[in-house]
Amino acid sequence: MIETTEGDRALPPALAEVAGVEFDYDDGEGVDFEPYDAFDSAEETTDWLRHWTGNHELDGDAYRVFGQDGTGGLAALWCVRPGRPLVEQPVVFLGSEGERGVVAANLSDFLWVLADGLGPMEVVEHEEYEARPDPALTELAERHATTPRRTTRDIVTAARSEFPTFSEDIDALCR
Repeated sequence: MIETTEGDRALPPALAEVAGVEFDYDDGEGVDFEPYDAFDSAEETTDWLRHWTGNHELDGDAYRVFGQDGTGGLAALWCVRPGRPLVEQPVVFLGSEGERGVVAANLSDFLWVLADGLGPMEVVEHEEYEARPDPALTELAERHATTPRRTTRDIVTAARSEFPTFSEDIDALCR
């Protein structure tokens, strides 16, 4: 049986605030992101990961799912830094059709990506990041971010440099 640990299943304050934001899809020209007001349970995350990878021996302990795109692709905190708080874990996207990638090295950097008018799916699926600054998300990032504002390109490049084998590691989990 999978146990849910309540201590690390509470949304950090910044994500709780992001959950209150309505993202404008703008007929495919905006941000395709639907934040949750709570993390998915350990059971839901494990079930999804097993079906997504085809590997029914996995558990979802390494992920805290906090949102999705319109097709069901998931945004999550990837708990890969042992002993570090959730806000210091990287943000990843696992798409409904197998797309995946590291979006930001931590929650703070992810807030700056959102402030640039981009969501997790857009970062993973597109090579170019056309910033469309969002004033409300910029203000949210200014209040919660602990890292300096940088371009989405710089944030993504740094995160992917730190975790260069994320996609290959996922491939290794698939059956």
